[in-house]
Amino acid sequence: MLQTCNLTNVQLAQKAAEIRKTLLNMVYAGKTGHTGGALSSADILTVLFYKILRINPENPKWVDRDRFILSKGHCVEGYYSILADLGFFPKEELKTFSHYNSRLIGHPSIKVPGVEMNTGALGHGLPCAVGMALGARMNKQDVKVYCLMGDGEQAEGSVWEAAMAASNFGLDNLTAIIDRNHLQISGNTECVMKLESLAGKWEAFGWDVYSVNGHNYEALVNLFESPVVPGKPRLVIAETIKGKGVSFMENNAKWHHGVPTAEQLEQCMSEIEAAREVEAYE
Repeated sequence: MLQTCNLTNVQLAQKAAEIRKTLLNMVYAGKTGHTGGALSSADILTVLFYKILRINPENPKWVDRDRFILSKGHCVEGYYSILADLGFFPKEELKTFSHYNSRLIGHPSIKVPGVEMNTGALGHGLPCAVGMALGARMNKQDVKVYCLMGDGEQAEGSVWEAAMAASNFGLDNLTAIIDRNHLQISGNTECVMKLESLAGKWEAFGWDVYSVNGHNYEALVNLFESPVVPGKPRLVIAETIKGKGVSFMENNAKWHHGVPTAEQLEQCMSEIEAAREVEAYE
């Protein structure tokens, strides 16, 4: 059985707001978390899991499921929030995030239903996604593979080895996404390790490259649902805002990793809820 939520764009916005509130409560309760990147990628994850991916929470290992790899594994909070919301495991378990003996550790773990592989060492996700896409083709399976990376992660050499391999094997069942929020733990990406022209680099490696507003549900859905170019893997550069949805976290490298105070958490909830009420009527 396929997981088909088929949410409207307004419903996707409502769901993303819910996910943002949940992940912030997780970070507060766990006293740890990569807050900024979890917030910047929340809309991308919401579109993928509630509109695009063929999955089945009742059968997480369904052989013909689409595969999703969170290569930027440190931003796991939104991922866990969505898996629990879809029924892969009880929502109550989210309260144990980063607690002693919890399986909900600070990076994706295969002990958690719905997680395809352990990630966290940056640069590992895309090589494994390439292997999954190639394996699906060899097995003649109609399976699509999606891999979400960070922009700071683009400094890892293994990313480019995988990019070269995916193009070489013509893996048009593979979509890689870059959460392009322009900030990593030590500052702006262009100050730490220049990436631009990022699109030009991926095009030179033989990928079909697109740039999109990573917070625009209609644009994301239209792109993910559009036909692929035969014989070419797809690369989506999703322009996002680090800390999206919370004014004092947005575009602030300090919140790459950080735990809000009780007062700050209350402000987070208020701002996200206010934005959700506006989006509901757009």
